[in-house]
Amino acid sequence: MTLKIKKTLKIIIPLLFGGGLVWYLFTIIPPKTLLEYFKNANYWWIALGLCFGILSHLSRAYRWKFMLEPLGYNPRFINSTLAVLIGYFVNLAIPRAGEVSRASVMTNYENIPFEKGFGTIVAERIADLFMMFLIIGITLLIQFDFIVQLVTKNVDPLKIAIILISCLLGGFFFYKYVQKSTTGIGLKIKSFVKSLVEGITSIFRMKNKWAFIFHTVFIWVMYVCMFWATIPAIEGLEVPFGGILVGFIAGGFSIAATNGGIGLYPLAVAGAFTLFGVPEEPSTAFGSVMWAAQTAMIILFGGLSFLLLPICNKAK
Repeated sequence: MTLKIKKTLKIIIPLLFGGGLVWYLFTIIPPKTLLEYFKNANYWWIALGLCFGILSHLSRAYRWKFMLEPLGYNPRFINSTLAVLIGYFVNLAIPRAGEVSRASVMTNYENIPFEKGFGTIVAERIADLFMMFLIIGITLLIQFDFIVQLVTKNVDPLKIAIILISCLLGGFFFYKYVQKSTTGIGLKIKSFVKSLVEGITSIFRMKNKWAFIFHTVFIWVMYVCMFWATIPAIEGLEVPFGGILVGFIAGGFSIAATNGGIGLYPLAVAGAFTLFGVPEEPSTAFGSVMWAAQTAMIILFGGLSFLLLPICNKAK
């Protein structure tokens, strides 16, 4: 299989997968019913949620300068903002290509070498990954009793004990295997983990580390607020705080699985909500409205960013 075919398949397969999930979504909630939810949605709440989303994007663009300053670069805020928005826009079509386009924009308009700009983006992603794990950890602590009851109600406690012991033993032997590896996948995993740790610890050696940490926390708080603020847009939808966190996490992972979460995002969010006794139909409608709102925002501002870049950089 040639490299060109592999690249094409990486684009087409997620789209086909997403299309199949959209079809499955319509078996749960018919298009006519879903359209009624969209018509009756409270768009003031949706607008509030989008405001939180915009603040997160602006904060991300501003945070970037703390990564670039030690390298000797001080890009204009407008350029870093437009680059971030273009990155999100490109990711909708080609997963993980947004980071490349974002670094390319700064190379063209701020003369920042591509490899250096891309390196800072990778470091940012490490910080974001840490925040996602932190939110998962907080959710597990808050909903510990609920999760235990849910698992024990559906699974035999003896099976749980066997699975836990097996996981611990498997994890121990896998750790030993990776630790001793000098070639193959074990070495790749060891290098990845080492890079992950170095990336996280480098943040604490940064000149403006507290400002960077503040913006990192602020970005993710805005993500959660965007999700939370949109819930009242669907009339009668009531979700407990634990359900909001679990739904947010499920939606976040779905975005990584398909292009911008197409098809999968509403299903993932609805699946999380139903664990807390929330009806499936309004949960699915909320996931669809939430996905449509943030996707429309990315398309609008990402598309405008392509037009504004040359206008804001006439000299170049």
